[in-house]
Amino acid sequence: MNNQFPSAGYFDHSGRRDLLSGGVRLIPISTASGTFKVWTRRVGNNPRIKVLLLHGGPGGSSDFTAVFDSFFPAAGIEYYHYDQLGSFMSDKPTDPSLWEIDRFVDEVEQVRQALGLDAGNFYLWGQSWGGLLALEYAFAHQQHLKGLVISNMMASVPAYNAYAEAMFASHMDPQVLAELKAMEAADQALDPRYSELLVEHHYRQHVVRLPPEDWPDAIQLAFAHLNTDVYIPMQGPSELGAKGKLEHWDRSADLGQIRVPTLTIGATHDTMDPAHMQWMAGQVQQGRYHHCPHGSHCAQFDDPQTYFDGLIRFIHDVDTQSQ
Repeated sequence: MNNQFPSAGYFDHSGRRDLLSGGVRLIPISTASGTFKVWTRRVGNNPRIKVLLLHGGPGGSSDFTAVFDSFFPAAGIEYYHYDQLGSFMSDKPTDPSLWEIDRFVDEVEQVRQALGLDAGNFYLWGQSWGGLLALEYAFAHQQHLKGLVISNMMASVPAYNAYAEAMFASHMDPQVLAELKAMEAADQALDPRYSELLVEHHYRQHVVRLPPEDWPDAIQLAFAHLNTDVYIPMQGPSELGAKGKLEHWDRSADLGQIRVPTLTIGATHDTMDPAHMQWMAGQVQQGRYHHCPHGSHCAQFDDPQTYFDGLIRFIHDVDTQSQ
C-alpha cells in the first residue's frame, strides 16, 4: 500500500544492488501457475533474532529496506531483505491470478520454511502493503512467529480510504485535487504530470517529508522499480485511496485473534491514521504502539532515529521476555 511511486523516468537514477552480494539466496516458490524464484539476502547472524522484512507496494521492492543496514547490524539483529514475487530482483510472471493476498501469504510461508525461521527466532516486519501481508500471515500462521511488527498500515482499507479522503480535502489545494481526480477519471494516473502533482502536493507532506532532491538512493530506486503490473490490479491506479482488489479488505474485527507480541508503528504525518494504528495495538492480545512525531508514511526515512529506537527496543524486549 505504498502510494504509487512516480514512473522510472521521473528520476535520474543509475544504481542497483549487486544481485550476487553476500548472503543472497534465490528461493523457489511453488504456485498453481508453476515454480518461480524470489530473491532474499541475509545480513547478520543471531540465532534468537531473525527479522524477515516485507516491503510495501504491492509490487514494490526491498530497495526501501536498505535503511535497515544503518541500524540493525549495530543492534545485533539478523535480518532478511526480500523481494516478493513480481518485485524487482525476483521473478516477474505475467499471470494476473498470482496477485492475490492468499497467494502472497503462502509465499511468505514458503520463504520462512526455506530460511529455517521458527517461533524461537522469527520476527515478521511489514510496512504499508507489507503490513497488510504480515497481518494476514499472522492470522494464518502465527504459531511460527516470535514477534510481529505492523508499520504504517491500518487494519481496514475502507477506514484508510475515509481517512485519506478527509486528509486530501483538508490539506490539499482544491484546484490540485480536482486536477488529480480529473486525470484519474481520464485514466491518466501514469502521466508524468500526475506524478509531479503528487510529489509536490502529497508525497512531500505525507509520504517522505524530504525535498525530492534530498531523497536517498533507496527511495529513488524503490520509486523507479515499482512493478505496476502488480500494483495496479491490487491497489488500483488511484493515489486518492485504494480502488483495486484491496479496496474492501478489513481485518479490524479480527485483531483479537493475534496472540504473539505485536508492535504497531504510526506517524503524525502519515497517509494512514496514527490513531487507528494505536487502537490496533490495544486490540491484539500483546500489543504495543510506537509513534514517530516527525514522520510520515516512510517514517523510517524522515524520522529514522525515533523509528528504529522503538523498533529495536521492541525486538530486544520480546527476546528478553522469551528467555
